[in-house]
Amino acid sequence: MNIDVYTVEAEVAGSHWWFMGRRRLFSRLITALRPNDAWRVLEVGAGTGANLSVLAGLGVGQVLACDLSAEALRCLRGRATLTQADATFLPFKSASIDLLLAADVIEHLDDDAGALREFVRVLRPGGHLILTVPAFHSLWGPQDIVAQHRRRYRRRPLLKLIRAAQLSVTTCFHFNYVLFAPIWIARKILLALRIRVTSENQINTSLVNWMMTRIFLADVDTAPTLKPPFGVSLCVVATKTCHR
Repeated sequence: MNIDVYTVEAEVAGSHWWFMGRRRLFSRLITALRPNDAWRVLEVGAGTGANLSVLAGLGVGQVLACDLSAEALRCLRGRATLTQADATFLPFKSASIDLLLAADVIEHLDDDAGALREFVRVLRPGGHLILTVPAFHSLWGPQDIVAQHRRRYRRRPLLKLIRAAQLSVTTCFHFNYVLFAPIWIARKILLALRIRVTSENQINTSLVNWMMTRIFLADVDTAPTLKPPFGVSLCVVATKTCHR
């Protein structure tokens, strides 16, 4: 990912509506899995640590974080056990992780299937994967370009990919569905006008952030139950089958 995107993320992640809403979503999903103090939790592609406050508050035995970018990891010192690593070659023992979080990671990779197989390898039998990805190629925009995405996903092919890795899907749903149309329109305008941005996360004001936070929090609170047929993102919770 472009280093400028990391810089913006580090600056805004604490208060930006997108990161706040996504942290709430992860907190609720993980709490439902009933973590305990024996768990080892790993975030792959941790970036500048936008989600580590959630993981640190779980009361688990150990929080680990890895990212390919040394620049991103510098932002995480003292907040987790850190490792510089490629998502397709994780330096962790097989069956050693209880929960793996990969938030908007595999869309950056040439070999997304290989990354999922690696996630399964390091998960213990019965261990859990929480995965989010950008949805619908029609939403392709400047953020995908600066973040160096390889693709956006549709629900059915994503589930096929996950099941091919021999993960059992607990739930799958779109989120950020309320803002789907405004984001689609905004991205088409940005592309048509050839407007370049360092990150869409910079397109914000205090008032806009206040409004968007309330909209997005309501969105992530309802999406797991409503399971809308569209959204800017997809979320999957899956479990490693015990025989692997």
